[in-house]
Amino acid sequence: MSGRLLIVDDEPNIREVLRIVLEAEGYSVDEAATYHEAMQCLDRTEFDLVICDIFLPDGNGLDLVRSYHGGHPNTHFVVVTARTTPAHAMTALRDGAVEYLSKPFDVEELKLVVAKQMIRPASELVLSGPLDFIGRSRAMRPLFERIPQVARSDATVLITGESGTGKELLARAIHTASPRAGRLFVPVNCGALPEGLLESELFGHVRGSFTGAVRDKRGLMQEASGGTLFLDEIGEISANTQVKLLRALQEKRVRPVGDNRELDVDVRVLAATNKDLVQQVKDGLFREDFYYRINVIHLHVPPLRERRDDIPELARHFVLRACTRLGVETKPIHRDAMSVLEHYPWPGNVRELENVIERTVAMEPSPLITVSSLPRSLLGGESDAARTAAAVLPEGGLDVEAHLDGVRRELMRQALERCGGVQKDAARLLRMTYRAFRYHAEKFNLTTTEE
Repeated sequence: MSGRLLIVDDEPNIREVLRIVLEAEGYSVDEAATYHEAMQCLDRTEFDLVICDIFLPDGNGLDLVRSYHGGHPNTHFVVVTARTTPAHAMTALRDGAVEYLSKPFDVEELKLVVAKQMIRPASELVLSGPLDFIGRSRAMRPLFERIPQVARSDATVLITGESGTGKELLARAIHTASPRAGRLFVPVNCGALPEGLLESELFGHVRGSFTGAVRDKRGLMQEASGGTLFLDEIGEISANTQVKLLRALQEKRVRPVGDNRELDVDVRVLAATNKDLVQQVKDGLFREDFYYRINVIHLHVPPLRERRDDIPELARHFVLRACTRLGVETKPIHRDAMSVLEHYPWPGNVRELENVIERTVAMEPSPLITVSSLPRSLLGGESDAARTAAAVLPEGGLDVEAHLDGVRRELMRQALERCGGVQKDAARLLRMTYRAFRYHAEKFNLTTTEE
């Protein structure tokens, strides 16, 4: 076992015992007796783990966690104290500590706690690089910690979160970390397919089962056998298809459309939705039995506005990728521009951030991204007064449906422009289903990149 540790405690005997025990485990150990000494050590050395007492002669160990951890997410803190209270424990964990121990502690237990923190979660290996699932913020930590266990399981997973938060990337990360990684990951956008076509895509069909079925076709559940099937926008599927999927998941068998035979399938299902399925069950729009069947394990991806600490890392990652694609030198982001990115609410979440960065890199001729490089919509745009004025009813009244159609058309036009004409991405940005967006795009004669 290797790793660099810092022990912060004003009691020499405790520091000595811990140093002897942990060095015997193969760790490199430094010591500090005060808050001031600890800050000096942290300023000159990058530690993997800090074991810190709360009550120090010249300061509070929780202040150390708060002041240092945010800027150094790779350094973990274990807080220990002889005067333990539930309030202290909650405060320590809320402020960034990974563990809270009370004195006197069992040395063997402490060794296990340290070893646990030295083993970086598999999610950190899986959720970086090409998957673009990046995040070290406090809001993302519970999600990351669960991924290794979820990946080892074969249970069905329901991933919830707003559009653009990265639910499919999370599903791919789970597949990549699972024993099924060597087989196919098959994504299906349930909201983009009509009911009859969705059943054919999932279960397959036999020749002549419907108009246009000129040959037998294997379903995607068969194609994904041995691997993972990702059902995106599962809240969009009809009650009839829910029944058939429920049976397929329970029995691990599918019946192709128009066939009397049932075929065995070995597939793990990950599902995702941006809808409140609990409310849909209450409203009779989603089957309760199917909900409980897909919600064996629940993972929620927080919106970007709740994980603002991740924005700088995400932005730099997207800049690097965009510059690499264009074959230009990587453009740094000026701190003022980064501040704008961090304070924007990002209703379209990570996908919107990615699109903004890609557009900014493509349009910025200079080697530095500044505030003026960013889209004006990020800088506040229309004032509250102007927005209020736009909602005032004229003296002579108005045709509200035509007015709302005009607003809808303009927002859809902007969404298409921001998403490069891709209807699926623009629909997600506006919280619309793909089918509804496609219908209105045709109605308004909006230009898209899709046929």
